[in-house]
Amino acid sequence: MKERYSRQTLFGPIGEGGQLKIMKKHVLLLGAGALGSANAEALTRAGVGKLTIVDRDYVETSNLQRQQMYTERDVEEKLPKAEAAKRHLFDINHEVEVNAIIMDATAQNLEQLLGDVDLILDATDNFETRMIINDLSQKLHIPWIYGACVGSVGMTLTILPGQTPCLHCLLKAIPIQGMTCDTGGIISPAVTMVVAHQTAEALKILVEDWESVRPALVSFDLWRNQYQTVKLTKAKKKDCLSCGEKRIYPFLTLENATKTAVLCGRDTVQVRPPKPLELQLEKLANDLDGSGYLVKFNPFLLSCEKAGERIVIFKDGRALIHGTKDMVHAKATYQSILG
Repeated sequence: MKERYSRQTLFGPIGEGGQLKIMKKHVLLLGAGALGSANAEALTRAGVGKLTIVDRDYVETSNLQRQQMYTERDVEEKLPKAEAAKRHLFDINHEVEVNAIIMDATAQNLEQLLGDVDLILDATDNFETRMIINDLSQKLHIPWIYGACVGSVGMTLTILPGQTPCLHCLLKAIPIQGMTCDTGGIISPAVTMVVAHQTAEALKILVEDWESVRPALVSFDLWRNQYQTVKLTKAKKKDCLSCGEKRIYPFLTLENATKTAVLCGRDTVQVRPPKPLELQLEKLANDLDGSGYLVKFNPFLLSCEKAGERIVIFKDGRALIHGTKDMVHAKATYQSILG
């Protein structure tokens, strides 16, 4: 066994056999922000065979306080988080196959990525995506690990299809919906604690030590010195629409319309076209420059400013309209630029 993993293989529950299993597994990581970047680094250092990172955003200065791996250079270059993470992870462990996918996760595009995935890690910032993950997990029988944090509070939950309650079962039992927004701010130790729990559970699943997987919800408040675990075995519902006897996977419904959404905790609206596009960013940059916009672009996205309004446009046609929560205005701005 390689010297790189010698301390990890000395840990009895992993050993050389467990390390070989880790090195053959594929993890899909949804989100490359605070939770995502830290989980990605931990799994890369642990030697996971393949890591696919899906994220829709790019690195900004406000991220650096809690989103480890990212640097001021990433901010200056306006790198998408998935791409910036991939570059840093290569420098940490070039033997791990890291795929960076810059997109807004939907039921349809996520399902296409799950063919050989062994584990899904939740590091998202919105409730809708978590419910999509939950339904896909149940449909394709793939374990997933929920994680969320805000302020000094965090929680994690491991979901094993066919064994544990799913997230849909628990909606009325625990305050999960309240954990999806960072408007109350966040301190980095809360992120670190959630990641520690998520990564530990991930390693248990990757080495197939199922008896050690935690059958409970963990929640804590580091500032108020509170920590609790709640066993949820009896919360599994036979009539759950996601994992019950007559499941219909309600959160996998196809969306055909242009979608606008206010991003959590930010004066920013995301506009997504009905179907992904393949924009020629250099051509668009030239067009916008001729229309009076101040334009910067890289191979992944374009940023333009005019009259105090800033718009970031990705190659797939998605756009982030900064400085507003007005979805009607954001959609009008989007259409004025892309039609």
